Amino acid sequence: MTIKERQDEIIDEFSIFSDWMDKYEYIISLGKELPIIDESKKTEDNIIKGCQSQVWLDGQLVDGKIVFTADSDAIITKGIIALLIRVVSDQTPDEILKNELYFIDQIGLKEHLSPTRSNGLVSMVKKMKLLALGYKAKTEN
Repeated sequence: MTIKERQDEIIDEFSIFSDWMDKYEYIISLGKELPIIDESKKTEDNIIKGCQSQVWLDGQLVDGKIVFTADSDAIITKGIIALLIRVVSDQTPDEILKNELYFIDQIGLKEHLSPTRSNGLVSMVKKMKLLALGYKAKTEN
């Protein structure tokens, strides 16, 4: 499934909820389903700077595609990173870099987060793109 198809699927899922309390509950449930990151990956290098809670993100290149794992000490944040991973994990660095993550605006996520959580969301996306850029550079050399 492409990044675009995954985003469209999430937009469809969120369209069934009429209010944001239901959407928050859904985001929290996604966080509970997130596979746990290996404890050895909970390092300073993997912490996302700019988040009010602790968020660890790791990305490994497997057969030309980046597989992301993550964890957070906050349930909403864990759900947000789970959404991002669902969209970009198991994609090539090029696909991650060239695709805009439009689902964030389409479902109204950014506007329903506190300013610090919204900054954290931007930092999560930035870290994923930086990891993709790093792997792209390594594979081109």
